[in-house]
Order: sequence, then structure tokens, then C-alpha cells
Amino acid sequence: MRQPLQHYLQFTDLSVEDYAYLFNRAALIKAKFKAYDKHQPLTDRTLAMIFEKASTRTRISFEAGMYQMGGAVVHLTTGDSQLGRAEPIEDSAKVISRMVDLVMIRTYEQTKIERFAANSRVPVINGLTNEFHPCQILADIFTFIEHRGDVHQPLDCLKGKVVAWVGDGNNMANTWLQAADLLGFTVHVSTPSGYEVNQAVAGVRNANCFKVFKDPLQACQGADLVTTDVWTSMGFEAENETRRQAFAAWCVDESMMAAAHKDALFMHCLPAHRGEEVQAEVIDGPQSVVWDEAENRLHVQKALMELLLLGRQ
Repeated sequence: MRQPLQHYLQFTDLSVEDYAYLFNRAALIKAKFKAYDKHQPLTDRTLAMIFEKASTRTRISFEAGMYQMGGAVVHLTTGDSQLGRAEPIEDSAKVISRMVDLVMIRTYEQTKIERFAANSRVPVINGLTNEFHPCQILADIFTFIEHRGDVHQPLDCLKGKVVAWVGDGNNMANTWLQAADLLGFTVHVSTPSGYEVNQAVAGVRNANCFKVFKDPLQACQGADLVTTDVWTSMGFEAENETRRQAFAAWCVDESMMAAAHKDALFMHCLPAHRGEEVQAEVIDGPQSVVWDEAENRLHVQKALMELLLLGRQ
């Protein structure tokens, strides 16, 4: 029986129950991967990956993940496809979705992926847009659960926890707010003036799920997780020097980690610029879990693709 169509365009597209299942399933899939135990539920399924923004981790994790689950991958860029150029997005979606089983898109405007999904016959996954990065937050939360929780009761360890977001009010910050709103933790947000999170974009219902701090050190006080991102996201390179000056005080350093809980974790979605958004002593230090975080993109996305195509197993 065909699985009901479900897209994953932002974090709010799945329920609390879905996430409890997904994180538990990701742990099982990861354990199989580590044991060289073959797990191929997606044999004869095809994933189309469409990139308007370049990527290392997104491409490797989705491509390797689909192959490991027995499926095939078609890789497209705007240079070798008609997406949004000579052909309307709606037409591209109707054609591509008749030939594959699943589509992952990494692009600029969220509206573009929404238009594609509205005309797709198969599930569409957001690999990153200017507004949201749900697959990265999936990996981040799963990493926190691995280090501080129980994969059998994965959401319990999130209740009452504090995540400190230090840096740009970007797609990562928006998605952290959505996750906090849904899963019951709090985000302390500290950004330079003019780079705040757009609450209307994040669309949180519970204003108590986040607090705003002008001082990044105060935002880190008592945090269970401190996380950041590059100061200049892809597509904003012309602002690089202006941002470097504006964000100078928002480098996650040892004093910020000392202000957090003594067992607080540090995360960064990578690529990182040591000496800019994070000190080398932090990202390469004992509290950093960035390499686990990067690897976990593979495992949570395998669980996600399985869920969207086959439902709960």
C-alpha cells in the first residue's frame, strides 16, 4: 500500500510522536551501520537531489545514505537542469516526481521548495533554504540525545534544557526555535543588532520557548548546549566584511563555555572558521561534539527517508 504523501520542508512538518519514533529509529539504523549489518529497505527506490546551493555534508549524507539503504541517486544542479530557468518550478516538479520516489532540494527561498512540493507526487525534503535547515537540527538533537539521554525515551532528555544560540539569526536559529516550541526546551538567542531572528519566519506559537539576550555571555549562562554557525551564510558573501565587524563579540570562546553548565556540549553545523564564530580551543576541545553531529546527518536522514517512503516500521 502506498504511503500517504508527507513532505519535510520545515521542522514543524512532523509531530512530537514522529520525532520520538524517528530518533529511536535513527539509533537502530546507526547501530546496524556500525556493525556492518545491511539495512536496505529502499531497494529499487530513487532519490533525486537538486542543488542550487553547493554542499559537502548534505550531498554525502543523502547520497551515501540512499545507497546504503539499497536505493539509487540522481544528482542535479541548476547547471544541468531546467529548475527555475527555462521551465517553471511547477512543471519541473511534475516531471521529476513521476520518475523518482523522493526529492531532496537545497536552494535559496523557502517559497521555491514549497512550490515544488505543491506539485510533487513524491515526498520532498528540505536540504537547506535561506529560512530553514530542518535536517541539520534533526542531527543536532539526535547528537544531544546520544550524549545526554536515552534513545529508547529520546525526547525525555530535552525537557527543560537550554540551548544557547550565539550568532546570526539565520535558518539554523529559526529551526532551533521551531524545535524548542515543539519539543519543550528553551533557546537563548544572542545576535548582533540588525541580525535578529525573524520571529514571523520561525512561526513559534509559544513565546516562552526562547529568550533574547544582547550579551552572548549571558545567553550562555546555564546552557546545556552552546551552538553557532558561520557569520556569513551562503548568498550573503557581499556582506562578509560588514558582518565580521558586527559579529566580533559573538565568537564562542572559552569564557562562554565556562558560563554554561560544566557538562555543556558545543555544536557547529560546519564548515567552521576558527577564530571567527568559534575559538579553536572550543571547537577542538573536550566539550565539542561537532564530528558526531556531522556524522549523524547520515543516520537521521536515513531514518527520515525511510519514514517518508515506508511509514513507521
